Amino acid sequence: MKLLRVGPAGHEIPCLLDGAGAIRDLSSQVPDIDATLLADPHGLERLRDLRPDTLPEIDPSGLRTGPPLARPGKMVCIGLNYHDHATETGAAIPLEPIIFMKAPDTVVGPDDTVLIPRGSTKTDWEVELAVVIGRTTRYLASPRESRAAIAGYTISHDVSEREFQLERGGQWDKGKNSETFNPLGPWLVTTDEIPNPQALELRLSVNGVARQRGHTSDMIFDVDHIVWYLSQFMTLYPGDVINTGTPAGVALGMPDPKPYLRASDTVELSIDGLGRQHQTLAQA
Repeated sequence: MKLLRVGPAGHEIPCLLDGAGAIRDLSSQVPDIDATLLADPHGLERLRDLRPDTLPEIDPSGLRTGPPLARPGKMVCIGLNYHDHATETGAAIPLEPIIFMKAPDTVVGPDDTVLIPRGSTKTDWEVELAVVIGRTTRYLASPRESRAAIAGYTISHDVSEREFQLERGGQWDKGKNSETFNPLGPWLVTTDEIPNPQALELRLSVNGVARQRGHTSDMIFDVDHIVWYLSQFMTLYPGDVINTGTPAGVALGMPDPKPYLRASDTVELSIDGLGRQHQTLAQA
């Protein structure tokens, strides 16, 4: 099942993408696609049981797609989680997952404008598989228990400012939390459509030039391990989102002069089965 939200920012309506690619209005069935829906043990089941052709169809012409999840909770991120990305940045392979956080207010729609922060000269791209939590989860006994905690998957663009992140002291969070730095979507795809999250190709291009092409099988710590690991340190709640890391091909890993993002650049990214994003950069 592919869930999405369409409409102006702050006024999106919940929708379903049917098998023919038509957008169906779910607002008569649920108030929104959010933590309340995911926390309901039968919430997604009820939507799955609907006949899409009984729901009103929405004309997508000129219609904005918002983030597929309203009011996300924690945005937990895993750094250096692909072998090839660690290699390109000259970092040692982590022995345990590297964790940092992004504020939920960095989340925007998959095609919304991304703002380059004032004073930035090193804004970078990162395509990532995002995991959406669907059940309150703490102290899982093993990674085998993780899959039951996952509601679905989506695409995350973990935009980063490398000078703020790496050269200004303190934590990585400084380079990760500028407004618009986490486009999410277009769809929340439930786990029944993605039986193996380690079998997905990720792609990203800048101004039509391919920059990243990776595969989730190259993760150092796979999705099940990440959810289990995080549950040992924090409680995960319905509506929390986990960015699982990015493959090689970021500007940081390229020779000088590194092709960091500038105003008017366009970025396109996709992951198998999860759709596509397209953003234009602008100066804040």
